Amino acid sequence: MNGTDFLVGSVDERADALYDQLAGLWDGGGDESERRRAILDHVKAFNAAGRQAIETQLIADGQGRACAQRLSQLQDTVLCALYQLALRRIYRATNPSSAERLAVLAVGGYGRATLAPGSDVDLLFLLPYKQTAWGESVVEFLLYMLWDLGLKVGHATRTIDDCVRLARQDMTIRTAMLDARLLTGDGDLFADLRTRYAREFQRGKSRDFIEAKLAERDERHRRVGESRYLVEPNVKDGKGGLRDLHTLFWLATYHYAVASLDELVERGVMTRAEVRLFHKCEEFLWAVRCHLHFMTGRAEERLSFDLQRPMAERLGYIDHPGLKDVERFMKH
Repeated sequence: MNGTDFLVGSVDERADALYDQLAGLWDGGGDESERRRAILDHVKAFNAAGRQAIETQLIADGQGRACAQRLSQLQDTVLCALYQLALRRIYRATNPSSAERLAVLAVGGYGRATLAPGSDVDLLFLLPYKQTAWGESVVEFLLYMLWDLGLKVGHATRTIDDCVRLARQDMTIRTAMLDARLLTGDGDLFADLRTRYAREFQRGKSRDFIEAKLAERDERHRRVGESRYLVEPNVKDGKGGLRDLHTLFWLATYHYAVASLDELVERGVMTRAEVRLFHKCEEFLWAVRCHLHFMTGRAEERLSFDLQRPMAERLGYIDHPGLKDVERFMKH
């Protein structure tokens, strides 16, 4: 399996295929450092080919949200394969204790199953009790592999009690946990965390969260620019950008304790037309953001003058009488 194949099949199928290749490299002989280098080189090639395939697909179909989802799925594939390699080959626990359990969660934007090309990969390693030598070894293996791949990784290792305690103190942590998604590992641990989170923070207790997120939004607008019509807009943090859409989603899902916009329609909170409009705005912003990251080779969120014309061309805008392609794009 190579990176271009990852567009075919489910994440589980891709991860299993990649794991089989990595297990073969681990079992192939040589000292441990040589085997680790072979595994890293293989995963690097897989990841690079996958990213190239995703960019090619974005240019071909122009679908921004699908691009962000594919990038998330690529990292899911890599992480799940490496986790299986750690458990089944490198750090096999012959008689695991109740403490030797681990759930690997995606949080933040990665938890929403979307990643821009330059986004951080935010992870939570969830434990039942205090850290063990086995758990520490598995986490360290995963992190060093991801760092050696050149990924920007945000990470924390916590118990459920740690998560609840810190979420009480820090609204950023509480928000990140709202987006948490199980990648691999112990599903019961994740289910316990979701139950505790809903009981401690969501059921009839949303006022402080809503006030904090609205204050955070206002401060972000003051910092980045309060106008929707900036000549060099920030597609992530600017007014009307992706972060504003995320804030709307957080407020609604937190208050109503739901996981999707469709559930809000079922409850009569949103209409189908409003959900379609939300997704239309999100799709456009994701397309611009993904192209922007690929074009610059970094996590660039500001659409500067020099990037606006090539961006318009990438998105397929053409000149109309009295209006150039870049002008049509910037008026979108």
